[in-house]
Formats: sequence, C-alpha cells, structure tokens
Amino acid sequence: MFLTIKNRKKIEEKLIFIYGAEKSKKIIMEIEKLLDRYHRISSFPSKGEGFLSEKDVAFITYADNFRLPGERALLTLKKFLKKYFTDTFSLVHLLPFYPYSSDDGFSVIDYRKVNSALGDWDDIKNIGKNFGLVFDAVVNHVSSESHWFKEYLRGNPEYEHYFIKVNQNTDTSCVVRARAHPLFTKFKCKGEEVYLWTTFSADQIDLNYKNEKVLLEIIELLLFYATKNARIIRLDAIGHTWKRIGTSCLNLEEVHKIVQLFRTILDEIFPHVLLLTETNVPYQENIKYLGENNNEAQLIYQFPLPLLVLYTFHTGNATRLAEWAKSLIIYHKGKSYFNLLASHDGIGVRPVKGILTDKEINELVDLVQRRGGFVSYVTTSNSQREAYELNITYYDAIAEPENSDDLNIKKFIAAQSILLSFVGVPGIYVHSLFGTDNYLEGVKNTGQKRTINRKKFEVSVLERELSNERSKSYKVFTAFQELIKKRRKEKAFHPCGDQKILNLITGVFSFIRMSPDGQEKVVVLNNITGRKQELLLPEQEDILLNKKLVDIISGSIVNIEEKITLAPYQIMWLKHIKNKSN
Repeated sequence: MFLTIKNRKKIEEKLIFIYGAEKSKKIIMEIEKLLDRYHRISSFPSKGEGFLSEKDVAFITYADNFRLPGERALLTLKKFLKKYFTDTFSLVHLLPFYPYSSDDGFSVIDYRKVNSALGDWDDIKNIGKNFGLVFDAVVNHVSSESHWFKEYLRGNPEYEHYFIKVNQNTDTSCVVRARAHPLFTKFKCKGEEVYLWTTFSADQIDLNYKNEKVLLEIIELLLFYATKNARIIRLDAIGHTWKRIGTSCLNLEEVHKIVQLFRTILDEIFPHVLLLTETNVPYQENIKYLGENNNEAQLIYQFPLPLLVLYTFHTGNATRLAEWAKSLIIYHKGKSYFNLLASHDGIGVRPVKGILTDKEINELVDLVQRRGGFVSYVTTSNSQREAYELNITYYDAIAEPENSDDLNIKKFIAAQSILLSFVGVPGIYVHSLFGTDNYLEGVKNTGQKRTINRKKFEVSVLERELSNERSKSYKVFTAFQELIKKRRKEKAFHPCGDQKILNLITGVFSFIRMSPDGQEKVVVLNNITGRKQELLLPEQEDILLNKKLVDIISGSIVNIEEKITLAPYQIMWLKHIKNKSN
C-alpha cells in the first residue's frame, strides 16, 4: 500500500524534523511496508465511525478488578459488564492487561500478549463486541524483564540502541521529574556497568526514540492494537519520550512530531481509532497535544478538573472552578477533552499550578492527609520538596467524617455530576462508581501509596452489597447509573458542543451546555455546599425565554421567573419542556 500524496508529505515533514532527510527516506519505506501489511490483515472498513457523542461514557478498570475464584478475570469482567453496564457505558478503558513485572501493569514485559493470568485476546475481543475499547500504549518505557531489554544486556547488536545510555554524572537539573527516585539506574551490559535512563522506576527502562527502529516498533504496535479492536489508544506518559540534555525532557517538539506521525499513520487505514495523550501538565502545555488543524491527538485529559472540583466542594465556593472553566478553549470538530475525577493514579497537583495558589494547594494537601490519604512528593530543580500527587479514593477525599452517609453520598454524586455534564467525554474510575473507601490494608501490603485506590473486588461480596438498598455501594452506584442514563439522552452534552459559564452565586456552579448545532441546551446547576442555595437565572439567555423548564433529574417543572431553591448538594439539569405550551 502506498501512502496518499498528502499523508506522505505530512509523514516526511515529521521524519525530517526528527531524523534528518537521509534517514527519513528509509524510515518512510518501512512505514509503507507496515501499512501494506496491516491494510491486508485489517477487517475494518476504510471509512471511520465518526467522532464520539453524548452517548459515550467510559468505564475505567483493571482487567482483574472483579474476581471470581476459578474463573479468568477477563471473563468475569465481561459478565459483570454485561449484567450491570450495558445501558450505562459505551467505552471500557482496560488498564494494562499485558504481562508485566511491576507498577500494576505499567511495566510491560510483552506489548503484544495478554497476561495469561487474566485471559487471552479472544476475551478482549468478546468485551469489544458490546463496548468500545480503550487500550494503554505504554510506550515511554518497557520492563527490565522484557525481551528487548534482556537482549540489550546480552549485547545483541539488534537492540544496542533501544535504551538511553548516559554518563552517571550528567547534569539533569533541568529535567522535570515524575518521581523522586534517581533518574539513572546502573545495569551490567556485556560485563560492563552502564547507566540507563529510568524516568519512573528501576524496572521501567526508557526507550530511545532517537533510534528509528524503536519508532518503527511502536508504530507497528499501534497498528496491531487497532486490529485488536481498540477504539481509543491512550499514549501513556507520552510527554517524556524524547530526551535532550539541558532541557526539561518533557513535551519537547519532537514528542509532538511523533504524536502527529502516529495520527497520520492511523488515519491511513484506521481513521476510527482515536488517540488520547496522557500528559499531566498545565493546561497551556496540554492543549498543544490537540495540534493545529486537528493534526495530533483527538483527545486530551482535563487534568486540573479533579483537584479543582475537590477544592470547590471543600471551600463551598465555585469561583475558582468557574474562572478556570471560562478560560477553556471549546473545540467543536473532531477533538475534545477526556474528563475524569479519579483514576488508577493519584490526583495530580502540577496541573493546578497557576490556577490555585500555593496556600490553596497546601490546604488540599492537609485535607487529604486528615482524611486518611497520602501525598507523593518530587524534588524540584532548586532542591525543594513539592507535592506532586495526592493518593486517596475520591469518595474519601470528598466525604466529611462529621456528615451522615446519606449527605456524603449526595455530596459525592454532586461532584460526579460536574464530570458528567462538563464539556468533553467523561471517564469514571471503577472505585468512584461504588464509592470505595481508602484501601489502607493494600498500602500496608505493597508499600505503595497508589494502592490506596486500587482495591480488587470479590464479585460475590460486591454483588451482595449491590443487592442491599441500604449499602453505600448500592446508593452510589444507582445514583451514578441514573445520572449517566439521563446524560446519554441529551444532545446538549455532546463532547464537541459548547459551554457557557454563568457563575451566578458562589455556592452554585452553574453553566449552560449546548449541542454542536446549538439547537439543544441544558442549564446545569450544582449546589456545591451543604446549605440551601437560592438564585435567579439571567433572563437574557435564549433557553430562559421560556419561563418554565423541566429538571431532567427530578422531572419537576421549574418556574424561572421565581427564585430557584436548591437543597444541599442538589443538582438540576434544566431544559425546555417539549410538546407542551409554556
């Protein structure tokens, strides 16, 4: 298969920037060979499925989050998904399900295999029959137990430049770190000591993208995932993939060219496959990964949202959240935000730098510690210790010990309703869905702070809780389900629609969501306090010309000529009453 003239030119431009003109000629020939091979084995049509819609909500889980003795985890997951989630979620983000050696899957031994303890590719395929699949491409590093690395240590010349060999005394003071451990790790290669770049741990060896063979390996991997029914490919830690001494080694221009290259290549034969970049950095750096003229990733994470929502409910003041939300660029065609409040990682602190003050951030650090969580730190370039990540379940971060369970559940669901109504595609982590408490026993067992939010469920125990209407798990889960089902019916919640922040009173986070064509609108009101709130809506908005609106959540009719009263942590989604005179 030969590239179209347009795409060939795009690819050449990226390759010349990264590798120079001479090497690029050979690389593009290898890319064409890959495209030819995958075009022939692909069962997908050449036309894409279009972008995501308001019906798309992602469920984020490990393959073995639901355990049933004697049954492979992926089969158990498939059964659980079918039983509980068919009308709730359209996407399932399977966190790394490959053979691994550490970091709960993010130290991958073999990119192309399914961990045999979980199941096989047929199990993945069966889940994909009912849900769009999100795969992790953990392409910044590989496990020290991987074939590539073992061959490197043996001195196999094929793998000689797959990793980044450095002088142990190299000045790395400019490098932006994601961990506090040493950046270089000592190994023995052919009997000699070498120091290799290991951004995340001594078991996670960074790949050397300056070697074009590595680039071609990863391009082929992405094409392979596309043939395995990936709808979205999440590029894990992608911002760290290019290193240049004397720089931050984060989000360098070469990284953007690589992502653009991935996008162009996938567009050739798998245009329905979307890229999601995992770049836990401040907003202005993050949005660069959407590229210009829709030429990079289609989705980026909205990383400030988790901490800003936590701050909003902690203070009972929506001002900071509203000011930030007003500043966002709204994308209307083929690209959007991927929103979450919790994930397998902790709550990142770096993305709110410049949005919250150091004092406000420290308030949240203290809050998380008081509520049983932990704080992960990094050492800055000026040798200062700085909070990098807050480790806690989102339920325990939000819940106040002095509140009743029912009030805390209302508060938690009010926070999650922002996630479900905010512009973008919502992703819900498994432990948020059930209101899981801090898993302190797990932290004690592993010695890892992140384990606090990585508990595994015994299916029999969880199903017993979900059948008990008085249990917290049941109450959180059913409230979530109802909100998601209502969201999926409203075109105003399309991820490429518009959003207008109202900022009416400090105790209510208020905004209007609009469908891409502007025909459907929903007024979103979130009482972010434990007190009753009263407000009047501004009459100049088009949707408010009709004096009576229906609250999608309660079904009640609301007369907007009068003050609207919101009970503690009450949510309203207001829209026109169809087929009725107002």
